[in-house]
Amino acid sequence: MTTPASLIPELENVIQTGTPERRVQMLKHITALFLDGAGRFNDEHVDLFDDVFGRLIAEIEAKARAELSHRLAPVANAPAGVVRRLANDDDISVAAPVLLKSKRLADSDLVDIVRSKSQAHLLAISSRNGVAEKVTDELVRRGDRAVVSKVAENRKARLSNGSFSTLVSRAERDGELAEKVGLRPDIPPALFRELLLKATELVQQRLLEAADPETQAEIRRVLAKVSQDFGAHAVRDYAAAQNTVDTLRRHGKLDEAALIAFARACQYEETVAALAALCAVPIDVVDRLMNGDRPDPILILCKSQNWGWQTVRVIITARPGSKGTSSQGLDAAYSNFERLSSTTAQRVMRFWQARPDREAAAS
Repeated sequence: MTTPASLIPELENVIQTGTPERRVQMLKHITALFLDGAGRFNDEHVDLFDDVFGRLIAEIEAKARAELSHRLAPVANAPAGVVRRLANDDDISVAAPVLLKSKRLADSDLVDIVRSKSQAHLLAISSRNGVAEKVTDELVRRGDRAVVSKVAENRKARLSNGSFSTLVSRAERDGELAEKVGLRPDIPPALFRELLLKATELVQQRLLEAADPETQAEIRRVLAKVSQDFGAHAVRDYAAAQNTVDTLRRHGKLDEAALIAFARACQYEETVAALAALCAVPIDVVDRLMNGDRPDPILILCKSQNWGWQTVRVIITARPGSKGTSSQGLDAAYSNFERLSSTTAQRVMRFWQARPDREAAAS
């Protein structure tokens, strides 16, 4: 390929002495030459164009660089070096076309850009047709609301369990994000259930309306399972425990310290009765929550009252049997408790507080 090589002397002359207009004209000429023969060029030819483009883009204005980016973005064998330089341009009008479309950018290139460039750069990357987990991990970690929302709705973006967990946590305060995350077919079942539990009724309804039939069935199944959990356990006789708790309340002695004392003394019925009274949740509901497979409801009850981890730990270990008492189980519970917000806990608790009235209304 002698034609581009013969342009090198002219290129040097344009760069050294040419006007901005001549540089732009040279860029257009080189671009047209490359695009005309791109399908026939081998790697050596492409490398030569890479060198030529590299010399020019350092000497031209952003508008011309943006036009070059736009024209090279869809080309499968575009010169990789110049594509990387365009992608790293601080001017988003230059970087966006290749960030959105170019297949010449490696995942490592995209990760570096996510870590160092603007949110506008991240937004462009999050819209690519196919984004690897290592890239979405960085997008979810560093991205603002618009970026994570775009990642969530991009079905061609692959998400790790860690990224899904982060999105579910952020969705607690963002109903729109909750809808986008909940409608992804690849969301892990456990995180899907967590998302539904924390979502407002409005978001749950929107998920049902927007979901395909299979996802609708899963949403209804999860919500039904939550309801069944409340009715699957036979309630103990709490009459004596409630009398004890009522006496403490009348004397102004029913507080967190009294609850801890019951739990440490392995007085299970009194623990449940005190927890129900302090949280204003029906005692049969607290009984079922305490006997569930996971300690998560206890975390929610305690967080809603702004109690500390030591209180949570004592109550967890007071549950029947040995559920949740292993070191690993307690570590996981502590991690979940730290991530849980008081706002979310109080929202869920209001659902438990109102549940008997809803059931009565439905019957």
